[in-house]
Amino acid sequence: MPRSVNSVASRARRKKILKSAKGYFGARSKVYTVAKNAVEKAGLYAYRDRKNKKGTFRSLWITRINAGARANGTTYGKLMNELSKKEIVLNRKVLADLAMNHPETFAAIVKEAV
Repeated sequence: MPRSVNSVASRARRKKILKSAKGYFGARSKVYTVAKNAVEKAGLYAYRDRKNKKGTFRSLWITRINAGARANGTTYGKLMNELSKKEIVLNRKVLADLAMNHPETFAAIVKEAV
């Protein structure tokens, strides 16, 4: 009995990888084996950076809160400590938004905390 190879599935698999590599430079978008490695590596970076993005945003929020706090005569560390002591539960995302877009509201929160 002759050997049967499923060339339809093989072609589809290769096409899927090459489609994912569309826009890559040089052989990375043309040659299957190179494209496969590039797509795999890109997937690893994407997975890693979805996790890292959360930390990046947190540090941005902390920077913005600190700038707002210093404009109101305190520091980030002191402000967060006082907020937790007074049991004022606002996350960093909300505080950063208030510091940027509603400084008078943020000033009232700082005055309440400190």
